[in-house]
Formats: sequence, C-alpha cells, structure tokens
Amino acid sequence: MADPAETERLKQLEARIAAAKKTQEPAPRMDEHYSGAQLAWRMVIELVAGILIGFGIGYGLDALFGTMPIFLVLFILLGFVAGVKTMMRTAHEAQTEASAKAAREEKG
Repeated sequence: MADPAETERLKQLEARIAAAKKTQEPAPRMDEHYSGAQLAWRMVIELVAGILIGFGIGYGLDALFGTMPIFLVLFILLGFVAGVKTMMRTAHEAQTEASAKAAREEKG
C-alpha cells in the first residue's frame, strides 16, 4: 500500500508536469483561418488570373484566325467577369464563415 505522503507528492508532481506541458503547447494555427490580408490577396489573384487567362485565350484565337483585336477584347472582358464572379463567391464564403463563427461564439 502506498504511503499517503508519497501519494500527495505524486499528485503534486503530476500537477507540475501538466503545468509545464501546458506552457510548451504550440499556439493555435492560423493557417486554417484566413486573415483579412490573406483574403484580399486571394481575391486580387483571382481577378488577375481571370483577366490573364482571358488575355491568353483571346490573343491565341486572334493569332490563329488573324483577327487581332476582336477575340482579345472579348475574352479579356469575359475573364474580368469570371474573375469578379469568383471574387464574389470568395467574399460570400468568408461572410458565411464569419457569421457561423459569430453564432458559435454567441451560443457558447
């Protein structure tokens, strides 16, 4: 049978170990949640990517058919519209995530 003094010492040691482990825990990761700057850069990249893809397709078609400004202008505009649509979808996702987080904090 264990001595009550030793049992108390073991409990104190376990509490000190737990406290030491708690100080060594890594900070929560921010990768999973977008900050405002990350979200803004994502939206800018989506817009620019849409325009560049439209430029590439338009320029390629114009070079292929020999009609220089027609397809270039058309596909740049289509790329812009696609980029804006993608940005709006991203903004909607961020808004939905923020409202869900606020509801969880309010609830719990």
